[in-house]
Amino acid sequence: MNRTSTLLLLAFVLLSFTPRLNAQEKETVKKKGLTLNFTSLDPDFDPALKTRMIETFFVIYPKLIKEYNKNADKEVNFVIDPAYDGVAATGGGRIVYSPAYFKKNPGDIDVVTHEAMHVVQAYKGRSGPGWITEGIADYVRYKFGVDNKGAGWALPEFKSTHKYDNSYRITARFFVWIEKNGPKDFVQKLDAAMRDHTYTRDFWKQQTGKSLDELWAAYSENPVI
Repeated sequence: MNRTSTLLLLAFVLLSFTPRLNAQEKETVKKKGLTLNFTSLDPDFDPALKTRMIETFFVIYPKLIKEYNKNADKEVNFVIDPAYDGVAATGGGRIVYSPAYFKKNPGDIDVVTHEAMHVVQAYKGRSGPGWITEGIADYVRYKFGVDNKGAGWALPEFKSTHKYDNSYRITARFFVWIEKNGPKDFVQKLDAAMRDHTYTRDFWKQQTGKSLDELWAAYSENPVI
């Protein structure tokens, strides 16, 4: 192969890989003693949304650490992955987001709040029911979210078909009711029990004087929050 052909081939290879390399560049932001690594595998991801996600993280994450777990990870990774077809998923200090979801729901910035709470929760295997995990994360979104209204996100009105273990917003609303009518630090203690592997079905009665089913019955009779 002559020199000209070699140079043309090299140029083609570089052009072929440059977009992918650029798409995978990692930006690291450090603030308030925290580090956020932001990696996008989507070259078309909206820069304005990226900025808003980073800003939201640094607004809410320090609050969540202070409120729930001072030993939570101080370095967190955001990954925008077109291959992921859910909304978002958290494992350890790594949160994967779907760019397709954000394209359809650009205002739903408090997905960051929900997932950041999963980092703070740091529950290990067999810590307790999954519905509690997700209920706490949505309770935290309700309490700390920066723009739930803008996303059209709210706790649902109570329905007789609901059950405490429906998870997410339905469970979160139940937790709000418990704190309105009982211990104001109930969710903090529930979160700690899950993380410390001390949660049992007796937890509800120990904290409120009622069993889980008794609490739900009382909530069902007067679900105003």
